[in-house]
Amino acid sequence: MSNGAGIQELMAAETRASQIVAEARIARGDRMKQAKADAQELINSYRSEKQEEFNNTVLAAGGSGGSASAKLQAETNETISVMRGQFQRNQQKAIDVLLSKCCEVSLEVPTARVRSTQKLYG
Repeated sequence: MSNGAGIQELMAAETRASQIVAEARIARGDRMKQAKADAQELINSYRSEKQEEFNNTVLAAGGSGGSASAKLQAETNETISVMRGQFQRNQQKAIDVLLSKCCEVSLEVPTARVRSTQKLYG
């Protein structure tokens, strides 16, 4: 009977070991999740701190960014109006060129085509 009891003890010990390993894996996963959350929180706080520094630097250097934005918008509008003017001036010229190319048909047969036809039927 001691043989049967020894085997039972070994099986119980193996079961306990499996449970301990499973609990350790779960605990490790929990620690990893917590470490990831802590790191993300640290990253977010660092990012907000640097963003605040940047905003303060921008405000100190050039005031609000609105003036630069307004200047860029004015330049863009001016460029657009120049392009529209060029389009209006050249619109009819472009239409005339396209129509002339579409309606102009050359009736001359290329010399290479004439020679190849003469060789075939010649």
